[in-house]
Amino acid sequence: MRYQLTPISTRPWLLNGLSLRLIESHYENHYGGALRRLNAITEQLESLDFDNTPGYVVNSLKREELIALNSTLLHELYFASMAFGDGRPTDILVQALTRDFGSVDRWRSEFVAMAKGLAGGSGWVLLVYVPRDRRLINQYAGDHGQTTAGGIPILALDMYEHAYHIDFGANAQAYIDAFQRNIDWVSTQARYEDASQVEAPRPLVQKEFGDLPSVWVEEVKAMLDSGEAVQIIDARPRSYISRQQDIMDGAVWRDPERIHDWIGKLSKSDPVVVFCAYGFHVGCKTAIALREAGFDAKYMKGGHSAWKAIGGPIKLYT
Repeated sequence: MRYQLTPISTRPWLLNGLSLRLIESHYENHYGGALRRLNAITEQLESLDFDNTPGYVVNSLKREELIALNSTLLHELYFASMAFGDGRPTDILVQALTRDFGSVDRWRSEFVAMAKGLAGGSGWVLLVYVPRDRRLINQYAGDHGQTTAGGIPILALDMYEHAYHIDFGANAQAYIDAFQRNIDWVSTQARYEDASQVEAPRPLVQKEFGDLPSVWVEEVKAMLDSGEAVQIIDARPRSYISRQQDIMDGAVWRDPERIHDWIGKLSKSDPVVVFCAYGFHVGCKTAIALREAGFDAKYMKGGHSAWKAIGGPIKLYT
């Protein structure tokens, strides 16, 4: 399988005290790099003959897969955690934090202290809801590798020596075989059914553009790689593109505020893909205008930043 990039959920230009350059670099290089690494590791794992591959090779790849997967999941949560506002928790969260920590201030003190403890090191500080206990906790996630973020286990095999040594000595294989014979698949199915009812984090929804057809950046890259006839329009605002030094290879920049000056240059026989900086209103409004004019136009989710994050080819903008 291939993991798909998630378009950035925050509007970087609205953040207070965090520069556009910082957020773009973080998203495109660190999040995008983790996603590309995760897909590369996945391809390697899918090509393995597990019966004849040394254990250390499998262990190494699975360890790297866990790190890369957690990195993508946590980065997606990180970007979704930021927005311009007044910095005060909602009434519902005030109640929840007070219930589980004693007060909002007590929660914040612990969260900040944990963050300070990581200064100069590595890892994450997370506010986590534990379905089993129906409560919130603050949790460290060191180097992306402690758990699968958001995972709800439904089956577990303890491979610590204490779990099998008395019966099997050093013969771990016999223990594993015995475990397989004793799995309670009925209760495992029940846990699966319960876990499947837990909703995934809500994706970014732009209600005003809910009916507008869209396309993922990976799909656009596949179109270009296959030689499919498609017209790619970079509709980043003039004020934005004037500060940039790159553009998607295969795209043509057009001023979204002067659409009537260039719309006649497009062919109605070939589909059109429109994007802006991050996939928000500019690209969507341009795609709507083109569709109203009779073009088969879609907007590209995540915009130019998402294209760079998947390692899509770019060229110097002149």
